[in-house]
Amino acid sequence: MSRHRTAMLEATRPASATATFESRSAATDGWSSARGSRSSRRKRRGIFHRTGIVLPAFVVAVVLVAAVAVGAKVMSRAGSGANSLAEAIDSLPHSGSVAMLEQERQLLIVMNAAAKTLTVASKPVMVNPSQVIAAQSDSASSSSDSEGITSISAPPPDPGTAQEIGYEMLPSFGFSQQTQWGCLLDLWNRESGWVYDAENASGAYGIPQALPGSKMASAGPDWQTDPTTQIKWGLGYIKQVYGTPCAAWNFELANNYY
Repeated sequence: MSRHRTAMLEATRPASATATFESRSAATDGWSSARGSRSSRRKRRGIFHRTGIVLPAFVVAVVLVAAVAVGAKVMSRAGSGANSLAEAIDSLPHSGSVAMLEQERQLLIVMNAAAKTLTVASKPVMVNPSQVIAAQSDSASSSSDSEGITSISAPPPDPGTAQEIGYEMLPSFGFSQQTQWGCLLDLWNRESGWVYDAENASGAYGIPQALPGSKMASAGPDWQTDPTTQIKWGLGYIKQVYGTPCAAWNFELANNYY
């Protein structure tokens, strides 16, 4: 009975349903095949991506290792370190620039060797400016005679000055120009600056600072304006009172007048 019913149901099943089932089966099979082909392409593509960069890098590394090995072998034959480098440089063609560089290198070697041999002979002497000024103001050396009187030597004065008149007049009074001129120069530099109309508040006047100034009238009536008259009187006074210009100068230093 059941077999008969099953046969009847199969006979009465619509043809469209059967067709639909078959089309679904075919679609399923097509999807499965398409999925299989897609996965295979992905596998091939993944292999390409993994090996596409590594393989060239591996080849480059092999080439570099081979180049380093060959270079090491060549260097070991030719030498090592700076010697091999120097030999390599020497093997280059000697152009003009290379020759100039070599000359400069040799010059530096010579200069360095010379610098190592330099020695300081002595320490420079520093001059004190105040000492120089003091030496110039003194203008000469000084000495003392048996009586303890200091004499000063000085160069001759400039021509056409009152100092020249005094320098030239010294021998006429028996004074040495070499030993007495410096003392006379300093004495009247201090008293009047060799100015003929110099006048002190006390009444002293002229180059020798005669007190009073009218004393110089014994040497000439122009004692107020003529340096020669004043110097003549002054040298006579020094010889009469002190004996020499240096004796008068030593008295001046001790008493601030003469």
